Amino acid sequence: MSVPVQEASATRQGLRPAAFLRNQMRNIAPFVTLLALIVFFSAASPSFATTDNLYNILTQISVTGVIAVGLTFVILCAEIDLSVAAIANATGIVVAYFTLQESYVTIANVPLPGFAAILLALASCAALGLVNAAGVTLIGIPSFIMTLAMMQIAAGVCALLVRGQIAYAVPDFVSTLGAGNIGGVPVIVLVLAAFLIVGHVVLTYTRFGRYVYMVGGNREAAEYSGVNVRFVIGAVMVISAICSGVAGMIGVAHFGSAQQNEFDGYLLDAIAAVVVGGTSLFGGRGGIGNTIVGLCVLGVLNNGLDHIQIDSFLKILIRGLILLAALIINVYAQRLREESAST
Repeated sequence: MSVPVQEASATRQGLRPAAFLRNQMRNIAPFVTLLALIVFFSAASPSFATTDNLYNILTQISVTGVIAVGLTFVILCAEIDLSVAAIANATGIVVAYFTLQESYVTIANVPLPGFAAILLALASCAALGLVNAAGVTLIGIPSFIMTLAMMQIAAGVCALLVRGQIAYAVPDFVSTLGAGNIGGVPVIVLVLAAFLIVGHVVLTYTRFGRYVYMVGGNREAAEYSGVNVRFVIGAVMVISAICSGVAGMIGVAHFGSAQQNEFDGYLLDAIAAVVVGGTSLFGGRGGIGNTIVGLCVLGVLNNGLDHIQIDSFLKILIRGLILLAALIINVYAQRLREESAST
């Protein structure tokens, strides 16, 4: 009787590496992709692997990264937020619209100091997030549909404020965050680092972070455990909106102007950063570490393609193919996880 038991134990020991690879495929694949891209572009272009270009990559992913931090919370809860880019655009326009500037319109022709414009902008993005939260948790509208509607609402706010014009005014503090430097390091990169660190700490070391994973992993079990699922989902929608709003403000300062549809392309980039990094679309698996890898993959890819002077239209196609590959890996990893749980 002992021989079969020993054989079974040996078989399990032999399967452990394979089982580990299956369970960690969602995390391993993005990291391997990142290393492959770095090696390829470093060999293809001597100007790629330089310190200056590293700062360029980090700067290029900063706005996307701040949006992606909030979106990570949402996707971990097995929800989606399609309004992040529109909220970023609306918030950037709001902060520019209400900034003290003699040549620009203010509330009832009364100029506002910079901090008031920032507070109004933060309040506006938080309000839009609260509307998303109320629609999803109180009314029961699916997050896909609710945030799709919010995308149009935020776009309407943008159109109403700028009316086809371009605003250039931003508070000095926002200008420093978006376009300043400290010791040669762009401040916008430091802002991204701060958001990534805070997001990681919240998800990893706080009760709320554990609740986010519980809600995404098994919503019914979370409810039975006493977790206020509606509150958690509503909170992540507001967090996503605030992150998008901050990204919009620093993005306007970085680009030097606020205009309609300025951040439209950031929706796909932010979702891609979270998904390519390995956070599960089904919720409960992933985190800020995965988002960092996903951001690096997108940043290295976009920057590297510019260095080898590839056709801009082909660049869009390549990004789409990489996102598709990440989605396939995501779904396949979920199936493997379910099969392992059933056995």
